[in-house]
Amino acid sequence: MHILLVEDDAPLQKIVSSILKDEGYTIDLADDGLDGLLMTKTGIYDLLIIDIMLPSLDGLALIKELRKSGFYTPSLILTAKDSVEDKVSGLDVGADDYLVKPFDTQEFLARIRSVLRRAGKLGNEGKIHYGPIVLDTQEHRAFIGEQDLKLTIKEYELFHYMIQNREQLLTREQIFDRIWGLESNTGDAIVDLYIHYVRKKLSAFKCDSIIRTIRGVGYMVKAEGQNV
Repeated sequence: MHILLVEDDAPLQKIVSSILKDEGYTIDLADDGLDGLLMTKTGIYDLLIIDIMLPSLDGLALIKELRKSGFYTPSLILTAKDSVEDKVSGLDVGADDYLVKPFDTQEFLARIRSVLRRAGKLGNEGKIHYGPIVLDTQEHRAFIGEQDLKLTIKEYELFHYMIQNREQLLTREQIFDRIWGLESNTGDAIVDLYIHYVRKKLSAFKCDSIIRTIRGVGYMVKAEGQNV
């Protein structure tokens, strides 16, 4: 899971980042609201953790702008502002949850898991179901029913990301940035190659059509019988 933490308090940013890394999450950091907004629009994040009081653009305005622009990445507000009015404002602009500082670490992690489950990013007991597909996020394996697709690590990461963002158009650039990273020496043509690999393994179960090509743009995971 890839999380963006937007927090301008350096000591707290370090603590929260450490907690999340210890839980196995991949973390990117921003200490400015505008930077956070631009990073979020890459579409590579599973969750946003956002402070309200930020330079350049406050957290509420950041979330409101994202929702207005059609970005629905799950978000958790983490802030010292604890009035009922503040909480209502945060939820009304589109945040998925609201946690007040200081916080208990276990509650914080439980809130994250809850937001991810509600958004379909994480299934019960670490499993994600979509049509005939089952992903075991703890074992990093993909199945058609009970049949193991036997994906490589990179194939699984690619397919997992697409299933998490099912029925959404993902550009080659988004997929490349998420799976191979902005600093990778390879080009985004590798996305097409790995899509081919995954489709080939799905084709043995007549499920390769679940990955649809949006010509000239990218790909989308969509079950049979649904129009693109």
